[in-house]
Amino acid sequence: MSRIENKWKELRKKNLKAFIAFITAGDPSLEYTYKLVLELEKQGADIVELGIPFSDPIADGPIIQASSGRAIEKGVNLNKIFHLVKDLRKKTDIPIVFLSYYNPIFHYGVGKFVEDATQSGVDGVIVADLPPEEAKEIKMFSVKKGLDTIFLAAPTSSTQRLHKVAEASTGFIYCVSVAGVTGVRNSLAQSLKKRVEDIKKITDKPVAVGFGVSNSKTAEWVASFADGVIIGSAIVKIIQDNLEGKDLVNKVGEIVKGLASAVHRV
Repeated sequence: MSRIENKWKELRKKNLKAFIAFITAGDPSLEYTYKLVLELEKQGADIVELGIPFSDPIADGPIIQASSGRAIEKGVNLNKIFHLVKDLRKKTDIPIVFLSYYNPIFHYGVGKFVEDATQSGVDGVIVADLPPEEAKEIKMFSVKKGLDTIFLAAPTSSTQRLHKVAEASTGFIYCVSVAGVTGVRNSLAQSLKKRVEDIKKITDKPVAVGFGVSNSKTAEWVASFADGVIIGSAIVKIIQDNLEGKDLVNKVGEIVKGLASAVHRV
């Protein structure tokens, strides 16, 4: 059983929902990412998503795009991120999921990527621009190595597509809350609840909602019907606003503590 599966099992026993926190690896530096992952866990994150910096992140809004650019400017790449995860594994067992686009994985080599990911201690991968129909290669290697593959269920996905996403996904299903890109939003459409319920009718795999969840009130509402809540832009915005400050880790810790509490009190 993977760390991700174990985490869902543990949360269900406690009747809790998962708080999944996203940050971009290498923003503002790999040293800070190391500290931030440990702080995310300390303040209540159940799973951490590490974004792999990419020059053309089409699914991301300006906040996460900017964080990716800052990391690329520092020379952050997959090799360095694998070493970071290896170092983190000396300190923590929190499930770590990579969120990437297919281009960096393809250029690294799909088989080598899966091998190095699992060797370093990565538990799962989300490839934002890779649909299940085109994921045979990464699925083949991931099944052999025990790397969870998590696919996106979009607001526009048909029932037929949802079945494919559910079948291909291991670890959990990533339900995209809105059409468009990631970003901070004050509220989400009420239809999201029915969307999650529709997915849960066709699978018993956990469903986590991301894109646009950016405050405690929205997080608590989403946690009332989803298995997990994914928050990225709101956290990355705090990093962006404190790039030169000595309190960066503490500032991130403060917002994460509040968001985690909102998710866990449902």
